Amino acid sequence: MERRGEGSSYSRFLFLKMMVVMDVLISSKAGTAMSEHSLDTDKEILLNLKSFLEERNPINRGGYEKWNQTSSNPCDWYGISCSLDGARVTGIDLSDNRISGEMFQSFSALNQLRYLDLSKNTLQGKIPDDLSRCHNLVYLNLSHNLLEGALNLAGLTSLEKLDLSTNRFLGDLRLSFPAICNNLVVANLSINNFTGRIDNCFDGCKNLQYLDLSANDFTGYLWTGFSRLAEFSVSENYITGPISASSFEENCSLVALDLSENNIQGEVPMQISNCNNLVVLNLWGNNFIGPIPLQIGSILTLEGLLLGGNSFSRVIPETLLNLKNLAFLDLSRNNFGGEIQDIFGRFTQLKYLVLQGNLYTGGIVSSGIHRLPNIIRLDLSYNNFSSYLPVEISQMLSLKFLILAYNQFNGTIPPEYGNLSQLQALDLSNNGLIGSIPPALGNLSSLLWLMLANNSLTGEIPRDIGNCGSLFWVNLANNQLSGAVPHELTNIGRNASPIFESNRQSDHMIAGPSECLMTQRLLSVDGYTPFGSIYTIPTRKICRRMWNQLLKGYGFFPVCAMGSSVRRYQISGYIQLSGNQLTGEVPQDIGKMKNFSVLQLGSNEFYGKLPTEIGNLPVIVLNISGNRFSGQIPIEVGNMKCLRSLDLSRNNFSGTMPMQLNNLTELSNFNISFNPLLTGRIPERGQLATFGKESFLGNPLLHIPLFDLDDQLPPPPPPSNWQGENEIGMDGDGLNSGNGFSWEALLTGYGCGMVFGVAVFYITFRKGKPNWFVTMVDGIHQWKARKRNASRRGD
Repeated sequence: MERRGEGSSYSRFLFLKMMVVMDVLISSKAGTAMSEHSLDTDKEILLNLKSFLEERNPINRGGYEKWNQTSSNPCDWYGISCSLDGARVTGIDLSDNRISGEMFQSFSALNQLRYLDLSKNTLQGKIPDDLSRCHNLVYLNLSHNLLEGALNLAGLTSLEKLDLSTNRFLGDLRLSFPAICNNLVVANLSINNFTGRIDNCFDGCKNLQYLDLSANDFTGYLWTGFSRLAEFSVSENYITGPISASSFEENCSLVALDLSENNIQGEVPMQISNCNNLVVLNLWGNNFIGPIPLQIGSILTLEGLLLGGNSFSRVIPETLLNLKNLAFLDLSRNNFGGEIQDIFGRFTQLKYLVLQGNLYTGGIVSSGIHRLPNIIRLDLSYNNFSSYLPVEISQMLSLKFLILAYNQFNGTIPPEYGNLSQLQALDLSNNGLIGSIPPALGNLSSLLWLMLANNSLTGEIPRDIGNCGSLFWVNLANNQLSGAVPHELTNIGRNASPIFESNRQSDHMIAGPSECLMTQRLLSVDGYTPFGSIYTIPTRKICRRMWNQLLKGYGFFPVCAMGSSVRRYQISGYIQLSGNQLTGEVPQDIGKMKNFSVLQLGSNEFYGKLPTEIGNLPVIVLNISGNRFSGQIPIEVGNMKCLRSLDLSRNNFSGTMPMQLNNLTELSNFNISFNPLLTGRIPERGQLATFGKESFLGNPLLHIPLFDLDDQLPPPPPPSNWQGENEIGMDGDGLNSGNGFSWEALLTGYGCGMVFGVAVFYITFRKGKPNWFVTMVDGIHQWKARKRNASRRGD
């Protein structure tokens, strides 16, 4: 019995022990479950995120590097927000934090995360599947990264704002839409590589108000439900077909509609007037035909009307004069022809009038547009005006941007243009202007751009131009200017701050497609474009952003400090004087021009020593080829640490070539050919060793171990019509004049086939984006200007 009792007691003991163990296990499990969703576990996940980011970004880290250093509470950390009671992490903002590499794959572990902003970094790869499990996420911004792959965010059903713009996403949207539509208010998918149709993706998005699909590769018909949004943009895609009249419902709530740069055909429905709250209507760059609807004149809220790049009939409806708030009118590239219509002189409310590319031949004065009292910008470029420049334009005292380039204007520049005290951009390039540059232009104290290239201007550069302290961008290339460069010219660009500050305070400026063309043209010098390394063909949205930054004085590409490779974003200008007959020595004060990153003095008659002060400039491009510079190459050129293009060819430099040039590690274009008195040895290693034989031709005293130059021939004499390198985008390295190559022969040969080529491209690429064509036309204008100048020299 005792044994049985002992056994029974032992059994009870084992049972009780087992219960205690189970209770401990259950308690432990319950404790783990309770702690699974707490601020402590959120902190642990954030520290994992910090380690993840630091491992992939060993230098130049962002604010996350200081997490857990001064406070152990994650709610106090940089970029972290918490719930009102401080119990959970609800937001992460690491935008513009220099983050690269793939995305973190455990954001869903922060199960109360509602806000995530990783924009303006260089994140790469695909969005991890984990992100789609962040079911409480309300705000997601991954814009301005390098993310790619198909989009699948179907699990983010709480999302209200989504911004994926400026990435590399591709494929169809239907993996995510309409799955995430329930609460979505804002969706920005612009500037990606999305494809497929959009006509039924957003029908279930009942709360959607702002949808931007611009700059993608969408095809098919237009989504007909857009009129219930506040803002809709599908610009720069491949949308086809007509606009259905039923798309414009009677209760249309649109404030901004942008259908520009597609293949939309037919007439614009009169029902568009149902959208009586429209502020901006942009139909630019489609295949619209027929009359401009009279009913547009009843949309009294309209401030921007962009109808250019179509085939509208020439009659402008009188009803448009009722639009008292209309500030921006773009009717460019509609092939109107003949005289400018008289009605334009009655749009007294306008601030911006863009009529470029219309084949106009006259009517600037007879139409009365010179009397418009509020005009800020007048763009009549790319037409067929062939008269003298109208002096009456000087009456437009509110004018800030006067663009008359690419016409056939002749005669002299009216000195009265110096009375346009508000003028910030004067572009008269690519015309047939003669005579001297009026000294009165030195009165333009607000001038930022002076573009007079590819004319037949003569005489000296007026010293009065040095009074333009805000002048940042100067292009006088391919004229017949002579004399010395006045030392006063080195004063330009020293004090543009008042102009930039004034632009920052001005009203929001509507930007149209023509801004993209103008931005590229005004910023491209000798083939170098500051944003070329970032965007091959900038979208209109990017161009608009750049244009806005320029006008307000914000730099959008990095500029080096003197003698350093450290960069900072600041506004930077250029001087382009190539292809003239300028002579004398370069002023020593050139070293004071600290706001200029491109200096083009090629194909002139400068002589003497190159000032050592030139090494003080933060230049990216330096071209002094085709002159008569002599003496030693200043060793200070080796201080230009961010120099990318250096052309010293076809001069008379002598002495030992400075080996400091071998330290210019960012140099990608180098030419020192035909300086026969240069001596020294080109090192077998370093930056100079990366360049080929053509960079060193015509230098018999240079020892170059990498190849043999003993059999080289002297440079042929320049042809009688030689003008040096082209102004913009052609032969940027300046090699064309020394090898017998003739742009005239090339372009003459191409001329016969040009009409056929344009016809084929028009039929094949009906989409009609004209960037390639504009570049070709620019090149022909430049060639004709050089030919005309050369023939006048012969006379």
